[in-house]
Amino acid sequence: MTRFTDHQGRPLVAVTGMGIVSSLGRGKADNWAALSGGRSGIHRITRFPTDDLSTRIAGTVEFIEVPLINATELSYAMARETTEEALAQAALSGDFDGPLFLAAPPIEAEWASRFAYADMARAIGAEGNAYERFNAVLRERADPDLHQSVLFGTISERLADRFVTRGLPVTLSTACASGATAIQLGVEAIRQGRTDRALTVATDGSVSAESLIRFSLLSALSTQNEPPERASRPFTRDRDGFVLAEGAATLVLESLESATARGATILGIIAGCGEKADHFHRTRSSPDGGPAIATIREALADAGLAPDAVGYINAHGTSTPENDKMEYLALSSVFGDALASIPVSSNKSMIGHTLTAAGAIEAVFSLMTMTSGTLPPTINHDVPDPAIPLDVVPNVKRDQTVTSVLSNSFGFGGQNACLVMMAEPA
Repeated sequence: MTRFTDHQGRPLVAVTGMGIVSSLGRGKADNWAALSGGRSGIHRITRFPTDDLSTRIAGTVEFIEVPLINATELSYAMARETTEEALAQAALSGDFDGPLFLAAPPIEAEWASRFAYADMARAIGAEGNAYERFNAVLRERADPDLHQSVLFGTISERLADRFVTRGLPVTLSTACASGATAIQLGVEAIRQGRTDRALTVATDGSVSAESLIRFSLLSALSTQNEPPERASRPFTRDRDGFVLAEGAATLVLESLESATARGATILGIIAGCGEKADHFHRTRSSPDGGPAIATIREALADAGLAPDAVGYINAHGTSTPENDKMEYLALSSVFGDALASIPVSSNKSMIGHTLTAAGAIEAVFSLMTMTSGTLPPTINHDVPDPAIPLDVVPNVKRDQTVTSVLSNSFGFGGQNACLVMMAEPA
């Protein structure tokens, strides 16, 4: 092991630039001021009518202008902004000259387009299922803009063109673990010697009436609409579901050796990554916490870190009754008695659940926790759940220096990913 390699002799992977957008604001400064100050970004939805919906709140991003309000355009705009901020902090200009790994939400045509094309399909006598009729219309009446908007890889291609990344951009979607998975792919590319740097981006601007209805049918969303900022309450006895939200984050990853050679500022080290699949249910996590336990242990082992050496845990902390219970089971199984002395807080209490972007946004906040010496609080923690005895940094930030952070991402469909971040080695 040297200053530039880890306990397995692999290149250490440094973070040299970060960018973020969430319901709290644009950029690291505004987001951190709000997060550490315990301010919520959850608000009433104004983008579309919610009169007949059981959930009428979200953490939407309303301050970024896009040509069309749809998931593709907003997701791209947020990813572009966060990447510009991250590259500026990394002091990288011109061609990026490294691969791009993007976590993006599933792309679907907006309902207005679907209805319009259904009418066109009937007019031209198209037959078959909905997908076949949709394609028949596109062949008959080509619409390049619509076609571009529903291509899954369109966001990464536009980012690759704008920032001149190397090779074919990778777009992935592993549900709520996507942001962490994108970072893991960047880490692996550097560790394997395939590149000295990687651009890892996660974005999600997919809040819509349809997405609210879908998650409501799964009984996953909070219905505590008044006041909106009180709805997300992870690890409390009266939690009733998560709050849907939007956001994006970008991390510039480089080998520590390469970053040091060019005089870059080191914001932290991505020391460990873990991932495990859970086949228990297509949306629910295994109630015994087995896959989550295995994911945490894999991330710690990958980092060469003992459980009692972790200084802070950025929890998945969705505020759903089942998931919070499962996460506590997983943490207590891994950390045992040491868990009582490890602060564990949930950023989602303030920003909501940004789905595809969550793992990357929380990685940025985890690194800022280390560099600032401030632990962000878990707000709305007024009625603790006695079955989840965690130190959640309740309601008010805490000044505390930590040099290692575990960040959890446990997604729908059994996608689990965890990251271990550490301060720069001396």
